[in-house]
Amino acid sequence: MSFIEEFYYGNPEPQKYCEEHQTKLKKLHAELTELEKQLSEKLVGKERDMFMKYSDLYLKFLSDCNLDSFTSGFKYGARFTYDTFITR
Repeated sequence: MSFIEEFYYGNPEPQKYCEEHQTKLKKLHAELTELEKQLSEKLVGKERDMFMKYSDLYLKFLSDCNLDSFTSGFKYGARFTYDTFITR
């Protein structure tokens, strides 16, 4: 795993959110959790299994997209730094 990927996974913690941002994220997470619970209770059999698989795959997709955005941001930052100090 690259240094940038390690940094993304919290070694060290990549970012500190302000209290307002944390509160907003916690509220969204609670809403998502409640909706998932309600859907899981209403769906049965293959439909429930399909929904759970969809949820798991979507979470993996978002995680991979976030990692890609995070590493791309660092690469662009390095290019800006290089251009600032090396290129004339």
